[in-house]
Amino acid sequence: MEKTEKRGIQQIRFITVTAVFVALTYIFTACVNIRLPIAANGGLIHLGNIPLFVGAIIFGKRTGMIAGGVGMGLFDLLSGWTLWAPFTLVIVGFMGFAVGRITEKSSHQKFVWYTIAIAVACVIKAGGYYLAEGIIYGNWIAPAASIPGNLLQIGLAAVVTLAIVGRLNTAAKRIGLKEA
Repeated sequence: MEKTEKRGIQQIRFITVTAVFVALTYIFTACVNIRLPIAANGGLIHLGNIPLFVGAIIFGKRTGMIAGGVGMGLFDLLSGWTLWAPFTLVIVGFMGFAVGRITEKSSHQKFVWYTIAIAVACVIKAGGYYLAEGIIYGNWIAPAASIPGNLLQIGLAAVVTLAIVGRLNTAAKRIGLKEA
């Protein structure tokens, strides 16, 4: 009985933490953003990658995948970027999965691995949205104009995430949200 109870508590914790990171990702995407006039499709720089990266690094690939894909996909659905929602679900979900997968081993809970994971996410984002824009617009040259905005967005999120994630990880362990 004790095993079943512990598993139930872990599932509730996972669902709760993941829902919080979905909400944070949506809020950071919706409320803290700058529309770019230079990109072919308008473009957008936002801070939604910060809670995505923090959630993936601290709580793993499943939380990262769901928080990123659902949080930013929901933003696309509710803000007039509906055409992008399926692409965002896949691209950003994969970003969250990759960051969580790279950093999930206890030996990878270090600054250097966080940096590598975010660099991988940057490649996924820039490449994924380049392909998505090429598919949507049927043009493989114009999407290159969106790459600098994607790099800037991930770079900004990387600076903030790398500055805070170590302490947040320690705090999550201390208060029992994450097993030590």
